[in-house]
Amino acid sequence: MRPDRNVALAPLARWQIGGPADIVVTPGTTGQVSHAVSVARDCDLPLFVMGDGSNMLFDSRGFRGIVLRIGPGLDALAFAGTRVTAGAGIWVPAFARQLALRGLAGLEHVVGIPGRLGGLVVMNGGSQRKGIGTHVRHVTVVTRDGESRTLAHADLGYSYRTSALQGSGAIVTDVVLELEPGDRGVIMREMIEILASRRRKFPKNLPNCGSTFLSNPAMYDKVGPPGQAIEAAGLKGVAIGGAQVSPLHANFIVNRGGATSDEVLALIALVRGTVQNRTGFAMDCEVRHLTESGEERPAHEFTDAGRFDRSLLDRIDRSDA
Repeated sequence: MRPDRNVALAPLARWQIGGPADIVVTPGTTGQVSHAVSVARDCDLPLFVMGDGSNMLFDSRGFRGIVLRIGPGLDALAFAGTRVTAGAGIWVPAFARQLALRGLAGLEHVVGIPGRLGGLVVMNGGSQRKGIGTHVRHVTVVTRDGESRTLAHADLGYSYRTSALQGSGAIVTDVVLELEPGDRGVIMREMIEILASRRRKFPKNLPNCGSTFLSNPAMYDKVGPPGQAIEAAGLKGVAIGGAQVSPLHANFIVNRGGATSDEVLALIALVRGTVQNRTGFAMDCEVRHLTESGEERPAHEFTDAGRFDRSLLDRIDRSDA
């Protein structure tokens, strides 16, 4: 595991935004994860753990610390009946297809989600208002002290798009899931339908991080999902610099070319404030922002605190709205 220095983060992220990171390492074992964590602690360096960068907004100024990439080196996969053991670095769409080939049902909804399994487990990710946490039995994690631990389902505190792993500093390296036996053909057909629906609804031709705002059940019942509320506010297609509310799906912010992290944050602030003024609901972000100094939180927490270039709000482009 050799560290790479002064690595541009933009090519590593789905949004294609981000300045250089001081150090990037890609571990191949749980032991190497522990070693990287220990080095960061002993050297008093900020440590950020990423998978595929699918829900991250990296700062355009970069990151002064160590980025630990959980990827192909940690992608082992084993089956024992309906029980599945998988490495946190496995690519989620490929993982879903392997389940389908073995006639294992329950996670069809994740087939179109770009990212690594560890990130999905941490945030209880999924689609169709379902989450992977229902099927997680236990996980192996490395704590920020560099120690390996096993956590059972009851320890993980799963609820909609959240878990006790978030904010804990624990790094998932392996996951054990329990699925249900199903008909391979039925599972494959459902996955094909899900992928076709995503292709119709979601922007694919421009860099994006997926859904920007979380769906709030109370808001959903009264107003609808975030995309519907944003479109109703007349914000579909609105842009600030290179960041634009997608003309195809309003809950996606796309990089239409050269977008900066501050432009994305300014657009999030505009969308969140406008929708809240119209509906009374403040939409929280699914996407997270990593600052140059290593702060990592949901992006709306930075916009609420005014931590972006507010002058960008004077440069709103409504020509495509």
